[in-house]
Amino acid sequence: MSYLQLALAWLNDPLNWSGSGGIVALTVEHLTMSVLAVALAAVVALPVGIGLGHSGRAARVGTATVMTTNVSRALPTFALLTIFASTGIGFGDRPTVLAAAVFALPVILATAYSGIRGVDADVRDAASGMGMSGLRILVQVEIPLAGPMIAAGLRTAAVQVVATIPLAALVGGGGLGRIVVEGFGTQRYGQVIAGGALVATLCLLVEGILAVGQRVLTPRAVRSLQAG
Repeated sequence: MSYLQLALAWLNDPLNWSGSGGIVALTVEHLTMSVLAVALAAVVALPVGIGLGHSGRAARVGTATVMTTNVSRALPTFALLTIFASTGIGFGDRPTVLAAAVFALPVILATAYSGIRGVDADVRDAASGMGMSGLRILVQVEIPLAGPMIAAGLRTAAVQVVATIPLAALVGGGGLGRIVVEGFGTQRYGQVIAGGALVATLCLLVEGILAVGQRVLTPRAVRSLQAG
């Protein structure tokens, strides 16, 4: 049998889908770690990116911050993972969540900053001329207009994190990466291919679901402005 046939046979075995180590349980674990990592990155990156983008005086600071965070993307996620695992954080899921959050942070911060800075200055001036305060301009004008770009950054970060979380299996964590690592350990390469296919499929599903959600949640007026 070819490796592809072995992968299909492994996927068609009901025993591989059930139980605490089955595909269903590992997928839930994989998604839980991904959500935690993206949420952790968003809690830090969104306020910073939006705040810097809103403050015109902080343009240079904002640009420098975005460049600095982008440089951090050059750090291999696996290196961060091993560093975190060797500290008091320990092995398992926690170092993976932290490493994935660091990996996702630059994308979210950069898109939030660029989205707010990209709002038309005439729109800001018009809102200011109407007597709106800086906070109201931010909440009622800038964030809605920058919303699609901010959402696109979150979507990109989420897919990247889902694709990165399999590294957790290398430090004793869970998720679908365990299927791949166990396959290599037992030289069952059909299982390795099946695990890789499951991760790729999950990434595509997350991308599709978030793309649809982004479109549904974007106000029609904002979509019209983007189309125009």
